[in-house]
Amino acid sequence: MDAGALDPAEPLTEADDELIAAARETLARHYRPFWHMVSAALRGRDGRVWTGIHLGATVGRLQVCAEAVALGRAILEGDGTIETAVAIRHPKPGEDDQSLAIVSPCGACREMILDYDPEARVILPGLLAPIKLPVRALLPSPYRR
Repeated sequence: MDAGALDPAEPLTEADDELIAAARETLARHYRPFWHMVSAALRGRDGRVWTGIHLGATVGRLQVCAEAVALGRAILEGDGTIETAVAIRHPKPGEDDQSLAIVSPCGACREMILDYDPEARVILPGLLAPIKLPVRALLPSPYRR
């Protein structure tokens, strides 16, 4: 079997770099410690990009992930498809490294992305550089009703 068939990672494109930049810019503009710690950017299949910001809350279970905010915008303003998604995290105050970093979506967001577009790709941190994987690779046994 071809070793490449076992590795579903795809190279990042210029459009992916632009998606990462959109998420970074959103977080840099709207960051508020403990309230807006993560941003996300989704590119629909039509090429349009929607961004979202994590909505923190005093009651933790009321928090809303940035990916959900971005997806809501994509549904309301576009066709609701997800070609590629990325999330960016701002470090907490006091962490040594204060650089914005790509993070993997949480389990709930993985489920949501898969529900809305099973063919979606997700940009993740890699060992040396970001990588892009099908959301199915992150969630091989999704919840089903």
